[in-house]
Amino acid sequence: MSHEQLDKEETIPFFPDQFMREFRVVIGIVGIAVIIGILGMINPVGLEEPADPFNTPAHVKPEWYFLGLYQLLKFVPKTTGVLIPIVGVVLLAIWPFLDRKKETDRKLVKIRGIMVAIGMLILIALTIWGGVS
Repeated sequence: MSHEQLDKEETIPFFPDQFMREFRVVIGIVGIAVIIGILGMINPVGLEEPADPFNTPAHVKPEWYFLGLYQLLKFVPKTTGVLIPIVGVVLLAIWPFLDRKKETDRKLVKIRGIMVAIGMLILIALTIWGGVS
């Protein structure tokens, strides 16, 4: 577009036209927030007893991906139940750095595969057990 075409087009000034249009929107949003606040003071949401971090309610159940760990905590002491997953994650993180040599012994490969399968079966069993209990 040339300069002459821009001069011939109708434009609206930012102030006061556009400014007042946006100011009305801001006033509307603030008004809605004030109404919600006043309604909250008139009819407050009923809060129950304060939360006790040392007493977990019986009906609480974690999401499915934490059910195995939740079930594990029922069988072992709290410290052990926290340390087992941490040790597992650390071992998984450092395993590539510990095992750098190319494995040629098929017997060791089978043993590792069996150990991983047993670990996965235990985790799956704990998850299913946590879901039904």
